[in-house]
Amino acid sequence: MRRSPIGLPCTGSVLAVIVRPISAAEHLAYLDQRTGDASVSFLQTPAWAKVKTEWRAESLGFFEGAVLRGVALVLHRPVPKLKKTTLAYVPEGPVLDWDGDTAAALASLAAYLKEGGAFAVRIGPPVIVATWSAEQVKQGVADDSIKRLTDLTPSTTNAAGATLTQQLASSGWALQSPEDGFGAGQPQFTYEIPLSGRTEDDLLKGMNQLWRRNIKKADKEGVVVTRVLGGTDEDLTAFHDLYVHTAERDHFTPRGVAYFKVMRDAMASEGDHRFQLFLAHHDGDLVAATIYVQVGAHAWYSYGASSTEKRDVRGSNAIQWAMIRAALADGASVYDLRGITPTLDPDDSHVGLIQFKVGTGGQAVQYVGEWDLPLRPLIYKAFQMYLGRR
Repeated sequence: MRRSPIGLPCTGSVLAVIVRPISAAEHLAYLDQRTGDASVSFLQTPAWAKVKTEWRAESLGFFEGAVLRGVALVLHRPVPKLKKTTLAYVPEGPVLDWDGDTAAALASLAAYLKEGGAFAVRIGPPVIVATWSAEQVKQGVADDSIKRLTDLTPSTTNAAGATLTQQLASSGWALQSPEDGFGAGQPQFTYEIPLSGRTEDDLLKGMNQLWRRNIKKADKEGVVVTRVLGGTDEDLTAFHDLYVHTAERDHFTPRGVAYFKVMRDAMASEGDHRFQLFLAHHDGDLVAATIYVQVGAHAWYSYGASSTEKRDVRGSNAIQWAMIRAALADGASVYDLRGITPTLDPDDSHVGLIQFKVGTGGQAVQYVGEWDLPLRPLIYKAFQMYLGRR
């Protein structure tokens, strides 16, 4: 049974912001109108609902009158023994005009979800707070007095990010992004390469000497990178075999190949460029493989794998350069190398990740992060205690 839409007055307007369910087709059509927007995450596409099969999903629209002003993909995780009670999760969303006043939209979203049985809602607004240049990051790592990115003065700050952070905190939302390391949700800190107005030569010049040398070495060694839109089951199996090898070497738990087949089929159904495989071969051997995702003007390095035996041919550098060039050619304004931790302490094991990524040039980026709003405080408190015991 469909629930009634929920609407609250929009500040400074006679119209209310109405939140109600929309179809996947309406959701996708709205995203397709924002092709030049780099703030729309692939985690907010209808396709992602098909990937996250362990969650119940719904597409919601934010309306002012008859005009659709934003969308949200909401993933619902049921509470054990209380199956109609859920945590409502909006990863890297919702998709709204964050430069405007979003208080009424978020309040309407919370009211709609509470009526449907959610005990809490978690959002991750794709709004930047601050950025730090590659040079700043390198200097921070070299300075013993600097332990975190946030110890450095940012190269840029975003007033909308600061305003939203204050608004969320004053409205009862609580920041969930961990202070250090990666949490269960999406990273608050990422490493990104701005592409707008730049050429391939500009991007190469922005890399450090080691990255440029490794790209040249891969070319000299005869590494060949192939770009595949979607990819066959055979392509995915080749990627997955190398990915499992990487997981064993780097001590993380790999996803099964079936997950990537579902991801490919779901995302490719929304467009040829949504899901792409990049495969780097040397003398017939697969030495690196990656999954690349693009939505609108934002391109992501999503998953990666590399061979231990042939590291010296620098397939990982070659494949990253191929993806950066593809993003530039496809009109993306951002190439996203995904999460980093904010640590700059050379004694921290995570610092190697940011050092690898900083070699590409680009910048470290701090987002607003993930925030929870308890809707049923007692259940939310019990949920937090459960997580603390895990």
